[in-house]
Amino acid sequence: MKNKLLFLSGGLVFSGISMAADYTNFVLINLDDVGYGDFSFNGAYGYTTPNIDKMAAEGVRFTHFLAGQPISGASRAGLLTGCYPNRIGFAGAPGPDSNYGIHPDEMTMGELLKQKGYSTAIFGKWHLGSQKEFLPLQNGFDEYYGLPYSNDMWPNHPQQGEIFNFPDLPTYDGNEVVGYNTDQSRLTTDYTTRSVNFIKKNKDKPFFLYLAHNMPHVPLAVSDKFKGKSEQGLYGDVMMEIDWSVGEVLKTLRELGLEENTLVILTSDNGPWANYGNHAGSAGGLREAKATTFDGGNRVPCVMYWKGKAIPGTTCNKLASNIDLFPTFAEISGASLPSRKIDGVSILSLIKGEKEANPRESFVYYYNKNDLEAVTDGRFKLVFPHKYVTYGAYVPGNDGLPGKLTNLELYKSELYDLRRDPGERYNVITQYPEEASKLMKIADQKRKELGDNLMRMKGTERREPAFLSK
Repeated sequence: MKNKLLFLSGGLVFSGISMAADYTNFVLINLDDVGYGDFSFNGAYGYTTPNIDKMAAEGVRFTHFLAGQPISGASRAGLLTGCYPNRIGFAGAPGPDSNYGIHPDEMTMGELLKQKGYSTAIFGKWHLGSQKEFLPLQNGFDEYYGLPYSNDMWPNHPQQGEIFNFPDLPTYDGNEVVGYNTDQSRLTTDYTTRSVNFIKKNKDKPFFLYLAHNMPHVPLAVSDKFKGKSEQGLYGDVMMEIDWSVGEVLKTLRELGLEENTLVILTSDNGPWANYGNHAGSAGGLREAKATTFDGGNRVPCVMYWKGKAIPGTTCNKLASNIDLFPTFAEISGASLPSRKIDGVSILSLIKGEKEANPRESFVYYYNKNDLEAVTDGRFKLVFPHKYVTYGAYVPGNDGLPGKLTNLELYKSELYDLRRDPGERYNVITQYPEEASKLMKIADQKRKELGDNLMRMKGTERREPAFLSK
């Protein structure tokens, strides 16, 4: 009955006069391993991203947008639940042999919006558990087509038999496997086609589309229509096809008259996988990359377009995170937040351009299973002693082969002024001891709540994921 009422009250056209719908659709496009510098509006060269650039010019560009963790599975778990991933027991990038997944008591973004009668779909990469009980249709989504985890977790991995022993990679349609080791050059087009059809099918009722592209995560693959089109090789070709995909989605919304009641968000799950060299993206001058809590790993591009609501051509420099999208969608849709505690805060005020708004006052950088490695208030960032992988010690790989990595260790806490030093190169802790003290208090409070393996603290409010049924 709710859907029928929504249909009657929104999206109607009389004598050429459009009656605005009383609901907002959501389109969330989440890319894989796209770095801060990978769109042409942010400095990419050798290819252009005109559709994404236009989206940024007509929407809001967030310059200090952080992924919940700098790695795929954990980041996506945070995105879809509004929680720091370690709060709900997620770490790393669970593969085909992982025995855990999203807990049924955790509310996903799909389940959040189902409360208000939304049709929901995910096309692309899931990565919240690969067993049936953890898949999208059991966790708030009506439709699913794509891969259950990363596209390199298959027998064609360049280090198969040396480091890895991956089984065949399944492609799912709903709960059914419809193929193995799918030709990945078709994935971007397939996901785009299904996304466009989903929008058309649900044009008269509220919908949530989660378009989670596998690209440009290695192994790179591109359709014939973009092969060899860029001056940046295969990576540039892939980025051009992603830009085409975004353009197709935006064009469909425009043609159906849905722009004014649809919020479109484009972001990435983490920074680039830099040791893949010419098959990796650019962190845009930020320090390190994916799998580190320096900002090359966590700070990702983010563009939001909402015609008539977001002020065109604006830039938001306030601190925000992908875990904030969950409560933002809740505020816009009127859906009830879960009874379980979450960590995200609504950033609707930032989307609307309210100048004095500052909903997120701090962010804690957890990594590995439960290591608190850094904390920021948006201006200053305090980094704690920890071991990390560095991409700068060796020449990166080439043409799909990974380069060597090495481990380094930070032996004492360091403070960076991100306004003057976004590359986190100069320790100013002796110049700003009071700022370091403020950030330490935030970190200590979060350690009590979520724990910190680096400090051998368990925390009182962490939850477990679900484990495979016996």
